[in-house]
Formats: sequence, C-alpha cells, structure tokens
Amino acid sequence: MGWIVLGLFPLMLKAQEDKETYQEFSLEVEGSNRYFFKDAMYPGQEQNYLSFRVQPEYLLEWADGVHSLKFVGFARLDQHDSRRTHLDIRELYWQTYNDDLDFSIGFKKVFWGKTESAHLVDIINQTDAVESFDGEAKLGEFMAHLSILNNLGTVELFVMPYFRKRVFPGRKGRLRPGDASDIVIDSRDFDFESDAGRWRPSFAARLSNYIGPLDFGLSYFNGTGREPIITDFTTFTSIYGVIHQFGLDMQLTTGPLLLKLESIYRANPFQDVFALVGGFEYTFGNVGGSGLDIGVLGEFLYDDRDELSLNGLQSDVFAGVRLGFNDVQDTQFLMGAIYDVNRTTELYFVEFSRRVGSNWKAVLESRFFQNVDPLEFTYFIRDDNFLQASVTRYF
Repeated sequence: MGWIVLGLFPLMLKAQEDKETYQEFSLEVEGSNRYFFKDAMYPGQEQNYLSFRVQPEYLLEWADGVHSLKFVGFARLDQHDSRRTHLDIRELYWQTYNDDLDFSIGFKKVFWGKTESAHLVDIINQTDAVESFDGEAKLGEFMAHLSILNNLGTVELFVMPYFRKRVFPGRKGRLRPGDASDIVIDSRDFDFESDAGRWRPSFAARLSNYIGPLDFGLSYFNGTGREPIITDFTTFTSIYGVIHQFGLDMQLTTGPLLLKLESIYRANPFQDVFALVGGFEYTFGNVGGSGLDIGVLGEFLYDDRDELSLNGLQSDVFAGVRLGFNDVQDTQFLMGAIYDVNRTTELYFVEFSRRVGSNWKAVLESRFFQNVDPLEFTYFIRDDNFLQASVTRYF
C-alpha cells in the first residue's frame, strides 16, 4: 500500500497550494454482537461473537472540485475469529473530470446491479466474505477507471492489475464450511489458472443508459473470476479461473411498480455459468397519510450450476416486505424469505435500522436456515442461525 500513498502524496501537496480547497473528515465507530442460537457445528466455534469496527473517511477537493482525493479505511476486531479481524483500504483514489470525461485511479468500490436478493452482474470488487456471508460487503480493488458520457450513454472502462483472494472465516468462525475431519477453507491454498497468478490483469467495460422508463446496463468482464471454483467438495480444493462474463441489468419504472432483471453468462474451461434473477417491487406510498411506505418484493433466481452454486440459489423464489417510515430517524425495516423450488431449503431474514439522536444508529439483523438440503453448499452452515445487534457512533 505504501507505494500508492507515495504516488498520491504529490497530489496532496498540490492541493494544499490551492487556497480554494474543501476537505471533510468523518469517523464511524461500531460495536456489535452476533449470537448464534444453536450449538457449534465444528470444533473451536462459539455461540457469541463480540466485535468492533472503525471506519475513517476523508475527502479533499481542489481546483473548484475538478480534482478530488478520497480515502475510506476499514478495521474490524473480532472476539474469536482471527480472519474476521482484518484491515482494509476500501477506497483511496484520485479523481478528476473534464466535460464528459471522468477518470480515477486507486482503490475503489464500484457497484453494478438492480435486484434485491442477488447481485449477479456485480463483479468488479472481491467479496469480503468474513464481513458478510451473503456477498454484500466488498473489498477495495485497485483500478484505473475511465467514464465517458456520449450519445450511446455512459461508457465505463476498467483496468485492474492485481487480484485479491476471497478470505473465508477461520477455524473459530461461524458461517463457514467444514466437515467431521475439521477441514477449514484456506484461500492461500487456492491455485490460479493463469501462470501470472495474482498479477493477471482484469479488464471490464459497461454501457449504461435509459430509454424512457427503462434503465439498462450491458457489461463485459475478462480476468480472474472473483468466485473460486471448487473442484473437490471433500477437501474444498479450489482454483481461480480466467473468465469471460457477459452481463445484463435492467429496471423498468412504471409509477409505484419496478420490474427488475439481472442475468449473466460466464465462460471458463472449468465451469460455464448461466444465471438470472428477475422480479418486481411495488410500493404503497404514504399509507393512510401516515408517511409510511410499504414495498412488496418478489423475485425468481436461477443458476444452472445446480448444487455447485456456492450461494445455493439455483432455483429459488424470494418474497419480501420493506417498510420505510420516512421519519427523521430514517427508520427502515426489511424482512423476507427465500424458498427453494426443487428442494426443501428455506432462508428467512430480518433487517431493522434506526438513527438515535443525530450521532447514533442502531441496527438489528437476523438469518434463519430451515430444512437445508444436503446437496446444497449452504448445508455446511445449516445450524448458523443468528441475531446481530450493532450500535454505531458517527463523528
């Protein structure tokens, strides 16, 4: 990381010479506790996990905002899981723009996607698997990112010279695969298809635009796939393959009704993948004049890898309800369930968040696995039902 800081240091000196600068610093400090309702499945695991998170952010702008420097750090200390105790630079990049061009270089996080239950097209950043098991948390990715606005829409080009392996929970961590002989997945043992290993560069491009009420994105990725391909489920032997991925995401907005779709085709000598998720979200706004918004969601998920799919969403239906209270405390509530169409597996979840005063936020999150089919990858974590409570202080 040091060479990146050295590369950005001249820019910071230049910014200090400009008297018209804007800078902003903020800090999040979080304490959380995750309690698992059932006894441990594997040796070394516990039922209660206390952890602390610190996330500093800094923004510097100069030359009337034409140039900017952004930093987002991340650190978590976990009571038991040494791998979940980790540091990361989520973002550290310089950005500049000129008319219809926008260029940035450094560590960034880029999100692609439209649907609620899965983000199939979102491939730029590696998943932070020790932070969240459902793939929502991402690691920072070093990249050069060029965005061009023209008659076709917004064209984005990415070059990523270095690959980051996915880290799985350690021996004492929950929500991890394992077996009776206590095998623990260690990503350091994973091989690469490319002889260049981590230094095999990845390239990506995306076109996004809208036609009337239809927003859409077309994407292409060539490089080392972010998801390891498990070639032997008895030993979790895995390899990172070089993939070609084509993606489509779209959303049709018709008043309170949103229709959403994401689909990918991924080609690799070890495993080809076709997957899609599509559905709707209908919002009943300001119910009874109370300011309450009630959203009803439904989606279908398909993955032709069947039991080889790591998320177990090979043929499933998602149903959920979202409540937005539109109050000064920004109270949000989301609950839902995912049912396997062909098997018995069921997953239930609840998420609640609310600001307390002007500087505090409380979050509750829970996951429940029921009747998990032994053929699915999620069978390894079938007893890891949990409730997590977090409190965050903003400075």
